Amino acid sequence: MSYYLNTKLHTSFEQAVQLVTEALKIEGFGVLTEINIHEKLKEKLDVDFRRYIILGACNPAYAYKALQEEDKIGTMLPCNVIIQELAKNEIEVAAVDPVASMLAIENLNLKGIAGEIQKKLKAVIDKLN
Repeated sequence: MSYYLNTKLHTSFEQAVQLVTEALKIEGFGVLTEINIHEKLKEKLDVDFRRYIILGACNPAYAYKALQEEDKIGTMLPCNVIIQELAKNEIEVAAVDPVASMLAIENLNLKGIAGEIQKKLKAVIDKLN
């Protein structure tokens, strides 16, 4: 089982970030965090790395449900979505597969919640195609 859902876009990096953010919003996700790996690696290690952003996406209703079922689930939140530039105008978008993540947790009630979130993240990926 793969631990992520992904697609490739043929657009600019900036446009990809905007498209992903909009698709997440349509599915009820907000972006809580944005980590620019390219900038951080340059700042901390003085290395050049491709354009790569990690978005911490959260659907509040599902986060609340998950937290009610498992008080330590916050260690696995939010859902990370990456946007990375593979080549000029070739962008990969990948999101964590929550069903794969939940395999590590022995709580059957979370499986249903993870399946619902997986459907929403798949819809995000599908909207990008």
